[in-house]
Amino acid sequence: MSSGKWLVVAIGLSVAVLPGGASAQVVAARDTIGLSLAEALDRSIERSEEVRIAQAQVDRARAQVGSARSNLLPQVNTQLGYTRTLRSVFQGGGFEIPDSLRFDPDSTASTAERLRYLEQNTPNAAFEALGGLFSGLPFGQEHTWNASATLQQALFAPAAVSGVQLARRAAEAARASYEEAVSDVTLQVTEAYLGAALAEQTAEIVAASVELAAAHLEQVRLQFDAGTASELDVLRAEVELENLRPQLAQANNGRDLAVANLKRLVNIPAETEVRLTTPLTGPGALAVGDVDLPTLEEAASVLQARASVRAARANVAMMEEQADIARSAFLPAVYLQGNMARQAFPSGFLPGGNDWRDDWNVGFAVSWPLFQGMRRKAEVDAANAQVRQAELQAAQLEEGVRLEYDRALRELERARLQLEAAGTTVSQAQRVYDLTELRYREGLATQLDVSDARLALQQARLNEVTAYHDYQLALASALRALGRPATELVR
Repeated sequence: MSSGKWLVVAIGLSVAVLPGGASAQVVAARDTIGLSLAEALDRSIERSEEVRIAQAQVDRARAQVGSARSNLLPQVNTQLGYTRTLRSVFQGGGFEIPDSLRFDPDSTASTAERLRYLEQNTPNAAFEALGGLFSGLPFGQEHTWNASATLQQALFAPAAVSGVQLARRAAEAARASYEEAVSDVTLQVTEAYLGAALAEQTAEIVAASVELAAAHLEQVRLQFDAGTASELDVLRAEVELENLRPQLAQANNGRDLAVANLKRLVNIPAETEVRLTTPLTGPGALAVGDVDLPTLEEAASVLQARASVRAARANVAMMEEQADIARSAFLPAVYLQGNMARQAFPSGFLPGGNDWRDDWNVGFAVSWPLFQGMRRKAEVDAANAQVRQAELQAAQLEEGVRLEYDRALRELERARLQLEAAGTTVSQAQRVYDLTELRYREGLATQLDVSDARLALQQARLNEVTAYHDYQLALASALRALGRPATELVR
């Protein structure tokens, strides 16, 4: 056998002989973390994509406010340009004067002849000067440089002012939407955590029922061996135990799915094992009745200040600003304008210091569209309709928030009553089961009595943890309706 094969065999034997083998290493490699409700809420706020998206919208709205405000500030632009003339109508010299109109006195002629020439051709001197003037103009120059700075300042621009207000309202709506996103995420995580805790304790209760059924089966077998129990009693106990095992498997599956959903919401890797540290009942459980809630009438002002309501009102204000922008189209816009330019027409490519010429001007412009085919009136009507729609939507939202809080208060009261009854019921069901088991051992109760008592105990325990779950969930929903964070549950 080659050395490579010996190595494979040695590795296989070591895996088979060592305790646990490679599977133990795989299990040990999986991370296990403890997760409380408070930690889950903190992780969700820090890592939630929904919260990040809302924060990005806030940043975008804040930037849009600055962009809208810029329309009211001075606009200064600079430009440097160069033009190379390839062919021009002005090429070929300056302004050409006919020979008959030229002014060209002979300096060698006599005085009398020169005087007579001046008297006859004096008007031609103006044409000669005109020709010289045009010969020095930059038309058709081969190289042209232009450097300019322009200034524009809005003096009267209603649309720009309304645009700034619109951007500010949008920023307010974005901030309120961010608060709503945080509240939604925390409520979703709270629901998922409470659901996972309920599923976990449900699995524990079913497992405890399985243990009770197994212990009872052992007791029945001992009695059967002693001759005090029949084979039918043993068969019944075995059937009851086997009937509980699918319930346990189903409860375990529900727990695993609930924990997986929780890990998804708080961005925990799927391969990481999570151990819930905030149970519904027992040590470390959430306290009951520690959060003060106002009545429906007392909460009227609080509900009006909820983030979603504020966002809806900001949306109404946005639509009103849109209507103002549409109406401002009927008004003129006045702008102050200034231009500072320098031009150069050098004989070569690069201009010299003496080639530059100044061209400065200042003025104002009025823009006032007089008729646009009734389009402006249609835009105003559409904007007014959007305002009415936003107002109705805000009113519907306020009614919905009030109804949401009313429903949460009613559910909280129902869960509280169920919780009060569940505590007593569990202790009574436990007492009934203990007594029934004792009576069965003494031959005073039947197998069916024990089965019924065990089923009643399991149901009472499930009702208790369900009542705790419903109470905490109703409390979280009430806080959500008030716009208060779900983190108050764990304070």
